[in-house]
Amino acid sequence: MEYLLKQKHSMTLPKVNIRTATLDDLPVLLNFEQEIIKAERPFDVTIKEGPVSYYDIGEMIQDSKAHVVVAESKDKVVASGYAIPKKARHYLDHEFYAYLGFMYTDEDFRGMGINALIVEELKNWSNTNGLKEIRLTVYNENLAAIKAYEKVGFKKHIIEMRLV
Repeated sequence: MEYLLKQKHSMTLPKVNIRTATLDDLPVLLNFEQEIIKAERPFDVTIKEGPVSYYDIGEMIQDSKAHVVVAESKDKVVASGYAIPKKARHYLDHEFYAYLGFMYTDEDFRGMGINALIVEELKNWSNTNGLKEIRLTVYNENLAAIKAYEKVGFKKHIIEMRLV
């Protein structure tokens, strides 16, 4: 689906297309993953040093139970996200929920509402697949991300704590 972006300052913004990711997108998505890890390392001292990977993006793209999407502008992939079903804890009022992750927007395209479009697409997919509960995780100190997620309707729910 193609969208017109919100005006940012006085510049003219390109159209953005939200679509399902393909294996052809993998090189760009692997780079996005490393950018996510680089951005999150200051928030989490437990992330191993050196190259790490959070996801098997190629497997997710091919998984019929997952929905990996990209935002594309002028044939360039500029953002990503995924939704996957996860089994809920046995005491909750839902058996499964949609877990959102891999949310990344290229620096040159931030602040234009692209993340909101990705979340909307993932929300629609989740609802279509019977997943009414939608969750994601974000570092408590990542205020920019928290603000972006709150802007699209997420609310803080639980804080995970650790003892070292």
